[in-house]
Amino acid sequence: MVKSGHDVTVICANDPDSRNIKTLDGIKIKRLNYIGKIAGTNITPTLPVEIFKEDFDIIHTHLPTPWSADWSAIISKIKNKPMVLTYHNDTVGSSIAGYVARFYNLTSLKLTLSVAGKIILTSPKYLEQSPYLKRYKNKIEIIPCGVDINKFKPIKMESKNNGQYRIFFLSILNEFHRYKGLDYLFKALKIVKKDINDVKLIVGGKGELFDYYKEMVNSIGLGNNVEFVGFIPDDELVRYFNNCDVFVLPSTSSEQEGFGIVLLEALACEKPVVSTEIVGVAEDIKKTNSGVIVKPKDSEALANAITAILKDKDAGNQMGKNGRKLVEEKYTWKRVAKMTEEVYCEVLSN
Repeated sequence: MVKSGHDVTVICANDPDSRNIKTLDGIKIKRLNYIGKIAGTNITPTLPVEIFKEDFDIIHTHLPTPWSADWSAIISKIKNKPMVLTYHNDTVGSSIAGYVARFYNLTSLKLTLSVAGKIILTSPKYLEQSPYLKRYKNKIEIIPCGVDINKFKPIKMESKNNGQYRIFFLSILNEFHRYKGLDYLFKALKIVKKDINDVKLIVGGKGELFDYYKEMVNSIGLGNNVEFVGFIPDDELVRYFNNCDVFVLPSTSSEQEGFGIVLLEALACEKPVVSTEIVGVAEDIKKTNSGVIVKPKDSEALANAITAILKDKDAGNQMGKNGRKLVEEKYTWKRVAKMTEEVYCEVLSN
């Protein structure tokens, strides 16, 4: 958007603490203190004031982060300025959080959806899945997530794996992101190990379940086959993608998995992927033979897909090339920005 000549300001929580960064690639950034998190959402008390102070033409917000989305809708209404909403997935939860989510979906969500001039979905199938979007069909636009193909690309790696097969998984390791299916990947790895002994799963990410997952791995006898590398800095991600033989995202919940952008990053690095039917890019992966798509929560199918790719290096390499071509044609941020710009123009003209 900035490269297209637009003035872009992002208001976000100061998490992690990066107060010294005021601009990034021409984007103005306002970082706000937060008092805690609810379901992974930072609660920033000064957010409504900061949004109100902005002299904007259009405000673009996201769900499922009700705190920022609802305040954006309220101030959009007060200032009589249009709002665009990207609806990644439904707001859900378990136990008490589940009751809160249901109450929100029956109350405040309706206001936010009604205020939005346009509602962007990253995948068309989410319109069929969500019970809350059907009455707003006339507002829906489908715009996928994107990937920086100049950053995420194949690079030559000095082979340090000594013939060892490497599987890569990346996510936040907290309760909210359990739907990424890491526990099912551990079960699949046990099956893979029966056929391919010298295999290692690299787990990237940090969170309150970090130690829980480490204990799980040791308890099922995979201590030597799983390496937890913790939080991976942005500038090191490309190396991790390039150093694996296959990237796996075994997401389990269609309500919570909006798209699976890490799959695009892996594909851009010419790596074959294994994922489940519920991710937003699943159909394109199948059509272009860029990886293997299996049913959610099926560790045996997951294991078979991983084993097939690891055993057939030529097929895996071809999948990687197909994936790179796919993202170049359909999932560049330049293409996504152009589509988004068209939505902005339409909303502003109305």
